[in-house]
Amino acid sequence: MKNGVLFIGGLLVVASLLSCSEKPRYADALSPEEAIKTFELEAGFAIETFAAEPFVSDPIMLTFDEQGNAYVVEMADYPGKPAPDAGKGRIKLLKDTNGDGVIDSATVFADGIGDATSLLPYEGGLLVTAAPNIIYYKDTDGDGKADHEEILFSGFFENNSEAQITSLTYGVDNWIYANNNGQRSGVKSARHPATDSLSLAGKDFRFRLDKNLFEAESGAGQFGLTTDDWGHRFFTQNTWHLQTAPIPDRYLNRHKRMPSHSSVANIYGTEDIRAFAISEAPYWRVERSEGRQRQYDAAGLDRTEHVWNHFTGASGGMMYNSGLFPEAYYGSIFTAEVALNLVHRDVINPTREGPFLTAKRAPEGQEKEFLASTDTWFRPVNSTVGPDGALYVVDMYRQHIETPVSIPDSLKVDMDFQKGTELGRIYRIYPEGKRPENPKVALSEKSSAELVGILAHTDQWWRIQAQRLLVERKDPSVAGKVAELLKAHADPRTRLHALYVLEGLNQLSAEHVSVALEDAHPQLRKHGIMLAERYPALVNAVVATANDPEAEVAFQAALSLGEFAPTAKTIDALAKVAVKYGDDAWFRKAILSSDLGASCRLYQILAQTAEYKDPIHDQPKFMEELAFTIGASEDLSEYNAFLATLPKGETDYELGIIQGFAGGVRKAKLNDATKTALINRLKSAALSAKGQEIKDALTNDLTGDN
Repeated sequence: MKNGVLFIGGLLVVASLLSCSEKPRYADALSPEEAIKTFELEAGFAIETFAAEPFVSDPIMLTFDEQGNAYVVEMADYPGKPAPDAGKGRIKLLKDTNGDGVIDSATVFADGIGDATSLLPYEGGLLVTAAPNIIYYKDTDGDGKADHEEILFSGFFENNSEAQITSLTYGVDNWIYANNNGQRSGVKSARHPATDSLSLAGKDFRFRLDKNLFEAESGAGQFGLTTDDWGHRFFTQNTWHLQTAPIPDRYLNRHKRMPSHSSVANIYGTEDIRAFAISEAPYWRVERSEGRQRQYDAAGLDRTEHVWNHFTGASGGMMYNSGLFPEAYYGSIFTAEVALNLVHRDVINPTREGPFLTAKRAPEGQEKEFLASTDTWFRPVNSTVGPDGALYVVDMYRQHIETPVSIPDSLKVDMDFQKGTELGRIYRIYPEGKRPENPKVALSEKSSAELVGILAHTDQWWRIQAQRLLVERKDPSVAGKVAELLKAHADPRTRLHALYVLEGLNQLSAEHVSVALEDAHPQLRKHGIMLAERYPALVNAVVATANDPEAEVAFQAALSLGEFAPTAKTIDALAKVAVKYGDDAWFRKAILSSDLGASCRLYQILAQTAEYKDPIHDQPKFMEELAFTIGASEDLSEYNAFLATLPKGETDYELGIIQGFAGGVRKAKLNDATKTALINRLKSAALSAKGQEIKDALTNDLTGDN
């Protein structure tokens, strides 16, 4: 018998008996030298080992600080949950002492950390996610080891090591973002214990220590978060290898009556859920998939269980915004596929429709991946771009990477989920013939004026580090030079960094924001609109952007107009956006997210004015959703105004409006007085036969009749 179940003395015993002559189900580890020979890398690139055991083990994230120091976080706890105060996680400072580009020394910066998953340089130390906490570590005496430890936030979900707070990322807007996988959490700030606990159910997280702010953010990223030059966030979630969140949570939660509340968009086509592994599927996965397929077939379900070559373990997406690779690679996102032993590349392009970005396989990767290995121990979990412009791929190097809870017990009897915990590799990728030298970084030694100059660097890594350091220093003496960059620098990326350096220095003015609103580049105008929300006097400038030729700029205008006091100008601007873009689901959500955009005033303009009425007939979904938000408002004055112009329901378009209103009312929690008044108004509404059916059903719902 190979594998089976034995009954001995009335006990159920799982046996795993493999004869000596049989091939083992799972391969053994390879040395770093052997493993690198198993790689297939895109033509024109070279790959080499940057670090390996014994200097790293179980690595899951690499970062470079402002001095160019390489720090790695190791997650030796995975996949188990450590006991309190018994964590095995470590942060190491890696060093290349002889300058050959290979790590030959490692110092433990901090250890005993439970479930450490990501790190970010900040104020001379490191921020670390380690559920249930975000912790700040700092070496204050220069010995390379942290002697200061401070819990900043606590209360994050901690019961699944694959779904915890992680992926710390410094945004161009000076906020620090983190993935929370949408887990229910009650987050508290240790520095401000009197503040209310923050619920993160269905959300990600962001915070600013310089302004003592923290809040929920749209998205449900799992492991892997990256941003482009303009602040768009991209995150991974296992099967969904590349997602974004077009509408920030602060807009989506202005009221609670949205007909649709989803904040996440997959930005790749259905054909791009495929992945092209060159390794073989492991025994347990084949058995599990075949068992699931038999269950689907027996139940008569039209469903296919993919055994291999489809994304299931996407993680660690990283946008490449550096100049070392060929120009065509700038702005590409490299996503690790930890289960399939590969790294995938997507090309990102803007579109004129929400969510305004698409991801497509690169021309060179239509039937293959950027990097793949036949070694089933190759577990790329993350990547980062260094100050040298190279792409660093972090390989946890484990025999098994999946959480045991996802595998049937009958298949786990000969699986050791800790096998390889002493191993780990980090690889460096660069164009052939362009092996980068170790750059002298030392940004901490630069003056503030010198850091302002680095805002014009061609590589994102250098620009974002310079921005962060300037914001941390709070040196107002450079504000004039930064403002000059905003007004006159040729590179729009530099102008954007300048805008947010001024914001971070508390030197931003309405004049600076006006400069951004008039910028030639649409992304500067978009950020100008967001920042204009702080300056009521700029309302007319924001109103004008509703007519911007770039769809994403008009989209931001639709979001931001709801932050200004309601006026005839702001409601008219929203109506114009609805006419032009009302057939787009994301535009509808942007407009309806504010009280102004979810008002009967907007409905009346669109329903009664000929300029708007005819185009809206081609966009019935928007009017239906607008009617829903009015119905869900629990506001009798809104109900009265809406019912005064309620259509009879003689066309599908009009029926959709009535149906939408009814759906919103059903969602509302009405007191008896409002309910009675609404019923009386409904009774007087003259509707078509079909409209009358909807009205009667709603009236019965409100009166409690069956």
